[in-house]
Amino acid sequence: MKACQTLPEGYREILQINLQKDKKTALKINLIAVVVMILLFVLGHFIVPITEFHNNESLSMYFTQVGVILLGYVIYIVLHELTHGAVMKAVGGGKVVFGFTGLYAFAGSKEDYFDKISYRYISLAPLVVWGIILGVLCVIVPRTWFWVVWFLQVGNISGAAGDVYVTAKLWNYPGTILVRDTGVDMTIYDRTESADSK
Repeated sequence: MKACQTLPEGYREILQINLQKDKKTALKINLIAVVVMILLFVLGHFIVPITEFHNNESLSMYFTQVGVILLGYVIYIVLHELTHGAVMKAVGGGKVVFGFTGLYAFAGSKEDYFDKISYRYISLAPLVVWGIILGVLCVIVPRTWFWVVWFLQVGNISGAAGDVYVTAKLWNYPGTILVRDTGVDMTIYDRTESADSK
């Protein structure tokens, strides 16, 4: 099943997720993201000691690398949301809406209902795609540039905490659910008992 633009007959809302309103869950996700970030920094230090990041004799090189990290992260955020949007389109979605709430960037669709498997692809695509790309770059860049790419990888993995949370939250729901994700909030629908008995 691909995306549909009309909620099928017999479906009803069973769950709504809005992390802007649910501050407790949002805080929990952010704390998990911080813990993941710390663990990844420790892992990176075992791969290439972080002292090598600021061990350049050239101060201009250090500021260049910091600038690349900052610019790279802005570009990454855009690419992350474009990846969500591209997968939405690939699974049959219509118009994708992009935006920024002041807290986070988003990609969403006000007119599409995605099945469970398609929504998994949508949710996890940036983490997987950019995780692989940045992982390969970590291996091939010069050792002195490892931390530049690793900072972006840390942002990629820890920043996907919300996407992973939603995927985990929906994991045990039946395969019949449909997900409408506007980017700001998410509504999950499933068949009513009367629809199942037909």
